Amino acid sequence: WLVSDNMHHQWLLLAACFWVIFMFMVASKFITLTFKDPDGYGAKQEPLILTAVTKVEEVHVPEEKHWPEEFQPTGKAFSGNLIRQPLVHMERLELLRNVCRDTALRNLSHTAVSKFVLDRIFVCDKHKILFCQTPKVGNTQWKKVLIVLNGAFSSIEEIPENIVHDHEKNGLPRLSSFSDSEIKKRLSLYFKFFIVRDPFERLISAFKDKFVHNPRFEPWYRHEIAPGIIRKYRKNRTETKGLQFEDFVRYLGDPNHRWLDVQFGDHIIHWVTYVELCAPCEITYSVIGHHETLEDDAPYILKAAGIDHLVSYPTIPPGITVYNKTKVERYFSGISKRDIRRLYARFEGDFKLFGYREPDFLLN
Repeated sequence: WLVSDNMHHQWLLLAACFWVIFMFMVASKFITLTFKDPDGYGAKQEPLILTAVTKVEEVHVPEEKHWPEEFQPTGKAFSGNLIRQPLVHMERLELLRNVCRDTALRNLSHTAVSKFVLDRIFVCDKHKILFCQTPKVGNTQWKKVLIVLNGAFSSIEEIPENIVHDHEKNGLPRLSSFSDSEIKKRLSLYFKFFIVRDPFERLISAFKDKFVHNPRFEPWYRHEIAPGIIRKYRKNRTETKGLQFEDFVRYLGDPNHRWLDVQFGDHIIHWVTYVELCAPCEITYSVIGHHETLEDDAPYILKAAGIDHLVSYPTIPPGITVYNKTKVERYFSGISKRDIRRLYARFEGDFKLFGYREPDFLLN
């Protein structure tokens, strides 16, 4: 009977062990089900958007917003995987944020998001894109891209040149045409970009295009705006030649230039600062392209916006985007240091925000 009693105790001990193991498994399952993160698997996450934040010291993931379907963000730039962005684009946005925080440059880097700014921003609702127009940096080609995306034409080659800038026929709405609430939603959720180039080279391009090469199609530049600048800023009033670059620089560098700007109206968009055009410290842009690296930036922008499979940026002629230091120095060679310094003082925000060096001829 001793053997029988021993076996009985062993069976009880074995049963107890199985019971403990069973209870442990049940408890473990209960803990897993109770404390499992409901957003950790299969839940929709708000993407981390790395843009030019100016009022917040660090980038953070915002709370999820439930917008109507037509305002849901699209495009690869909102994939939440922005860590793969080329380093150069992250550096540009970081530089922009830092300069925007610089209180010493506040007057040169900040502007109100006024109707003037909203008039510069073109909208593609179908693909959730906003493009801010900065003239003299290849904007005509970007407008063609958006015209095709908006469906007005099926390809860039089909767009007549006289339609591109006719905003009643090209199918490109301006952001200013929407209500305040619709503007805020688009600014918050859409992919936003614009292009910059060396500020002084851009001014040379504007001068050549509007006052030398193309007065036939836009006669007001030569016959209305040029005489106004000459009357105010030409030192030798006996000269009868047309507007010279020296006159143009004096006008642009004059701290009191705005009284003439009001008379010239929206034509000034070809030479006002990027800050005045696009409010880069107030609007959180997704990408800032540079004219000097447009061969790389254009495909990147199309891919980041999720439209590279729908349209291509028009072919860029060889060498056209390269910064021409010799040309810039030649244009400024006959202009006084005082006038150049005043011009730089006005455009210093553009130089600093977008990483352009102060010209060597200004330092010598």
